[in-house]
Amino acid sequence: MRGGGQARPDRAGPLQAWALAARPRTLPAAAAPVLLGSACAAAAGSFRPGPALAALVGALAIQVGTNLVNDVADFARGADREDRLGPLRVTQAGLLTPRQVRWGAAVAFALATLAGLYLWWVAGWPVVAIGLAAIAAGVAYTAGPFPLAYHGLGEPFVFAFFGLVAVAGTTWVQALTVPPAAWWGGAVCGFFATAILVVNNTRDWASDRRAGRRTLPALWGRRAGVAQLGACLGLAYAATAGGVAAGAFPPLALLALVTTPWATQIFLKVRNFDDGPRLNRALAATGRLLLVHSLLLGGALVLG
Repeated sequence: MRGGGQARPDRAGPLQAWALAARPRTLPAAAAPVLLGSACAAAAGSFRPGPALAALVGALAIQVGTNLVNDVADFARGADREDRLGPLRVTQAGLLTPRQVRWGAAVAFALATLAGLYLWWVAGWPVVAIGLAAIAAGVAYTAGPFPLAYHGLGEPFVFAFFGLVAVAGTTWVQALTVPPAAWWGGAVCGFFATAILVVNNTRDWASDRRAGRRTLPALWGRRAGVAQLGACLGLAYAATAGGVAAGAFPPLALLALVTTPWATQIFLKVRNFDDGPRLNRALAATGRLLLVHSLLLGGALVLG
């Protein structure tokens, strides 16, 4: 069965419109790897609150900027229409103009740049390379001459920047080294963050196909998206156990596996339902799963 997307309000105040545009349900994907990276630094005896906070601000700002670019770019390409199942897009709904959304994205990326300048001062030139690459990828995700999301490259982008780069980079700016735990943790976060994207793509497979997006569900159908989601979730838990087996995580990190039933519920919901409201809730639940799993893993690193 298939239902309509989120109700479109006829009127919304400026603050509500910008809150909708920022898509707060996606922010755990930005916060979780920074928190886990800080735990990796703490486990190495190198936690530094200033760089940790700057990394968090930068990650959240890049996520918001990417969301805003995505909002206006998808509208310009005709991917967002009235029959879409996902949450409200402010440009398509007329709550904000394309010009306003572009300026909002510029402000978000400017804030990320300020955080990056501080991190460059405390951690050196690698931060500049990471920050510029993250901002460029955020813009290129749906905009520019070669939008990543329209060419089947969304998953590698998310895995790299919301996983390996985010966790390892956060650890680096505090410890000036990247221990094995950060790479294993980056893989865990990367697979969970990719699962968020896959839920989104599985929900939107039909509209993405019409818009010319080359996601796996758009190319091969909804069942392919469900299989891809199962693989991402399974690999996240395999990376958690693998980190323990490799000695990068302490045995206490196996406690994070208690989230497995939660992941199973999300998978079954995406497999069994294809209406917008339930899949939107599954999308938000996947973000919370990433955050909780990362907190449990980070806690084990600090305590272990």
